[in-house]
Formats: sequence, C-alpha cells, structure tokens
Amino acid sequence: MRPRPPPPPTAPDEVEAQFYEALQQADLELLMALWSDDDEVACVHPGGPRVIGHAAIRASFEAIFANGPIPVQPRSVRRLLGAGHAVHHVEEQVAVRTPEGLAQAWVLATNVYVKTAQGWRLVLHHASPGGEAAPAAEAPSVLH
Repeated sequence: MRPRPPPPPTAPDEVEAQFYEALQQADLELLMALWSDDDEVACVHPGGPRVIGHAAIRASFEAIFANGPIPVQPRSVRRLLGAGHAVHHVEEQVAVRTPEGLAQAWVLATNVYVKTAQGWRLVLHHASPGGEAAPAAEAPSVLH
C-alpha cells in the first residue's frame, strides 16, 4: 500500500522541505506536485541549461533520479517574503562519491515560490555549482 501524500503546503518553507525530501528520496511524483501549474515554471540544474515547462522539468529529474536519490541538505537559507511570493537563497550541501571516497560539495540555489489558489507552489529552482569547500561565513547585514 502506497503511503498517503502529504497535505498541500501552506507556507513556502513547507514546499521547500518537501522539495528537498523529494530529492533525497528520488520521489518524482512528490517533486512534480510541488510545482505551480504555470506553463513558465523553470529549473536550472548546476552547470546545465534552463529547462522550461512541466514536461521538460519532469524529464530532467527522471534522468537525474535514474542515478538514485540526491543526498542533499539545505543549509543557510535566506528568505525574502512578499504578499504572494517568496524567494529563498539556499546553500545546498551534497554528498558526492569521488575516487578518494565520499566528499561534500556545495550548490548555491535560488527557489522562488508563489501563492496560488492551490496554496504555495514552486515556480523556479535555479542551482549553480558552489565548489567543494563550505561557503565562507557571511558578514552580518548592516542598515545605514
């Protein structure tokens, strides 16, 4: 028996948590359920081209999940929340296999969410290689 799907996300943080859970479990159905119905949804995988639309995004994640789950953990999330949108800047820590063994790599991602009639949904995931070392500590923000 297949477990019941989680309830629809009621906040951007819930969408984000389910997004990373879907990556960690290679759960394509959960992952695709998080995207907005908008035809212009987009995804950019690290080092890859822009992928637009549900069919193309689904195909890209099918190819990625063919290699198994993605051992990724979101770290250091910075949030900008508006009335009907949210932008999250995320440092993703990814475990990667190398000839020397397991290593950590970093990906810098931007996740954009919109509030729709069905609740909060993902409209953009844009990820870029961040290197093999942990990102430098951020200086505190100062307002003048």
